Amino acid sequence: MSEYDAPPPTTGELWRRALICLAISGALAVGCHLWGLQPVQILSATVFTVTVLATLFFWRFRLAIAFLGIAVLMGCNVLSLDHFIESCELPVIMFLVGMMVTIAVLKELGLFTWIIQLVISIKGMTGGTFVLTIVLLSALMACVVDEVTSIVFVCALIFQVCDTLKLRPTPFVIIAVMATNVGSCGTMLGNPVGLLIGFKAKLSFHHFLIWSFPVMALCLTATLAMLMVWYRRDIALLTEKLRERREMGLRLGPLVQVPYKRGLAILVVLISGIGLHHPLEHVLGLEENTVLMAAPLIVAGVLMIWRHDRAREYIENQVEWWTLLFFMMLFAKAGTLKFVGITTRIATDFGNAFEGMDWALMPVVMITSAIGSAFVDNVVFVAAFTPVVEKLAGTGQPHPLWWALLFGACFGGNITMIGSTANIVALGMLEKRYRSRITFVAWLKIGLITGILACLIAWAALLVTGPIMTNRIRSRAGKASGEKAAGAPEKPVAKDPGRAESQAPAN
Repeated sequence: MSEYDAPPPTTGELWRRALICLAISGALAVGCHLWGLQPVQILSATVFTVTVLATLFFWRFRLAIAFLGIAVLMGCNVLSLDHFIESCELPVIMFLVGMMVTIAVLKELGLFTWIIQLVISIKGMTGGTFVLTIVLLSALMACVVDEVTSIVFVCALIFQVCDTLKLRPTPFVIIAVMATNVGSCGTMLGNPVGLLIGFKAKLSFHHFLIWSFPVMALCLTATLAMLMVWYRRDIALLTEKLRERREMGLRLGPLVQVPYKRGLAILVVLISGIGLHHPLEHVLGLEENTVLMAAPLIVAGVLMIWRHDRAREYIENQVEWWTLLFFMMLFAKAGTLKFVGITTRIATDFGNAFEGMDWALMPVVMITSAIGSAFVDNVVFVAAFTPVVEKLAGTGQPHPLWWALLFGACFGGNITMIGSTANIVALGMLEKRYRSRITFVAWLKIGLITGILACLIAWAALLVTGPIMTNRIRSRAGKASGEKAAGAPEKPVAKDPGRAESQAPAN
């Protein structure tokens, strides 16, 4: 058995995981009590921790445990229905629904098959060329569609090439996954983490292109260089196999004509609508991010009318309701941490510890999110940590702390094999097709190096761009204050203590 193979967990292992879960949850409850938290705060933190541990130890039961956790919070009067609706991030969920329907149509129209055909038809391909291609393809597809769709089709390409050449696909799958995770921070479409941060911080698609995409490109270049060195033997073997196949006059696979133009046109329209959402909202006088959420819904709605005979199939089978429901329950639990005051307490402690030291707070946020995302799905961790960053950085501005959270969550997903959804999907495909599993240590060896390298580069980039962001924030704040001072004096408004009290969140 190689280092990439591992047996499935036994019954005894599952029981050990359950005991570890209970021990950690109990220790957390005791720690929260010693920290001085109230009973409702301790209950909220414990329920959220159990949900997080369930995703780590009992992946198949995560949704069931999430349902039970919400019921406990509501039954103990910690989470109200109004707070649940407010915190489950319905705009994010609806955006993902529209994207999933659109991507399902693009699959049927052959767009992704056409991309695979382009790759396998490259003349004179070597192992290095192939790795460069799958790295760029993984990163760019993650930016344009999402990390799950990207890794599914890149893995299909890798399997086709490796099966043809009779090579072990595991190294190339790991390369594709790590490139996908790095590329997923390039735009707000690549990862649910970016989408959540975009909605929470009120950042536009344009903000991501300016402040995040260039950093992603730098980190991707460094990650590619490291992966080329780490897997140099596998790449050299691939080069040799490709040379032998060319000498026999054989291709990597059959080339077929794919009618891709309609799918490509749909994708261009979708990305254009999302990319131009900020100016469109300004012209139409709409609330911020309204067009961003509506764009995939509009495209999906038009496609469902066009392909009405398949519309029900798209909604019932192509939308990942299991994942979306889990996200909703998770977001609601993270919102509960905010409503009971835990995130405010954490943010206050962070602010007091690093007052006047933004240069030190940035790496703390990045390292914390990277470590958290390495051992828990990054969406799970970011959902809990966004209220803290929101308290520290505010909303409506591209503050460096938001990007530190984004980079840490995306790059930390490379550290372990369970760090992101793309990792889990790729490993599932590998296991299903080849009955092959990767050990935790085998992944950690390269994942830790690439994750730390990318985080260091991102931190250096934020040290350069952070002061620029801060100056822009201060300039806009000063401009807003000047406009307010130059305007008409505000009329005093009579206070309504009863109304103010009813609108305050219950702690």
